[in-house]
Amino acid sequence: MKFLDQAKVYIRSGGGGAGCVSFRREKFIEYGGPDGGDGGRGGDVWIEAVEGLNTLIDFRYQQHFKAKRGGHGMGKQRTGARGEDAVLKVPVGTQVYEEDQETLIADLTEAGQRVLLAAGGNGGWGNLRFKTSVNQAPRRSNPGEEGEERWIWLRLKLIADAGLVGLPNAGKSTFLSVATAANPKIADYPFTTLHPGLGVVDLGPSTRFVLADIPGLIEGAADGAGLGHRFLGHVERCKVLLHLIDCTEDDPAKAYRTIRKELKAYDPELAERPEIVALNKIDALTPELVKEQVKALKKAYKGKPLLISGVSGEGVRDALKEIARQLGMEAEAFSAPAEPVEDQDTDKPWSPV
Repeated sequence: MKFLDQAKVYIRSGGGGAGCVSFRREKFIEYGGPDGGDGGRGGDVWIEAVEGLNTLIDFRYQQHFKAKRGGHGMGKQRTGARGEDAVLKVPVGTQVYEEDQETLIADLTEAGQRVLLAAGGNGGWGNLRFKTSVNQAPRRSNPGEEGEERWIWLRLKLIADAGLVGLPNAGKSTFLSVATAANPKIADYPFTTLHPGLGVVDLGPSTRFVLADIPGLIEGAADGAGLGHRFLGHVERCKVLLHLIDCTEDDPAKAYRTIRKELKAYDPELAERPEIVALNKIDALTPELVKEQVKALKKAYKGKPLLISGVSGEGVRDALKEIARQLGMEAEAFSAPAEPVEDQDTDKPWSPV
């Protein structure tokens, strides 16, 4: 399934049914008169967040959603049927914007949450409604009210507990594949990941959290360079950020500053989120060179970075422990051995799952 995080959709609610002009004329029954029923109300257009979806790809193949028109009124005081609603089912984390892409209509953050986007039109009155003491036989009715129509934008922002950020080719996809059961595309060139990915980290019955792999950010992402705005939008809901820095970078301090600058430029509040910094790919350097890179990183980051390797699995569990602690989860499974078990398949990197 392809990932799509933005879609433009046309919606229209159903118009109301027309009222009926009818008179009661039955043999052997006195007291006739108007008995035209009202028209039925038009269907509404709703949007609902559901579980099991993580993309807006369905809206690439269907962009128009129209609710049904209400039924027309009939004789014998029969009211027309109500029009059927149209329901847009979207992933949790979807935001709804007006056509200007700035006015927020709704933010669906929980499964089952429903929001009315367009109300159906009222049904027209039948001639029975117009009967008065001076007009015993009205011959008029109302047409149904027209429904509402407009274009809206749907924008998906993934809901994850923790997010992986870093420059392209920092090893985020490899880390996600080792830490979770996800299978993202992995290659030895930058911009391998074109769409955000999700995985569930399982460290025990009460220590599970969702980890998001955000495609690599570049300098100027906050100003729209590349697909920066759309990528950064997926980080907004993350409570903790794991900042991965390629240990083989010529200047790890510059790499750290670049990402921090883009986070702050996009949203100052985002830059204040708890952050865990880790030097990745330590298996590619000797211990002495790793120490030199840690020393170089201290020019920009005053804390102590974690040393990890997504390929060998070294330090991965420590990073996951730290994320769980930042999220306030119980360390129930933290006492488990971090070393690979003997019967584990040696052709596959160690996984904490």
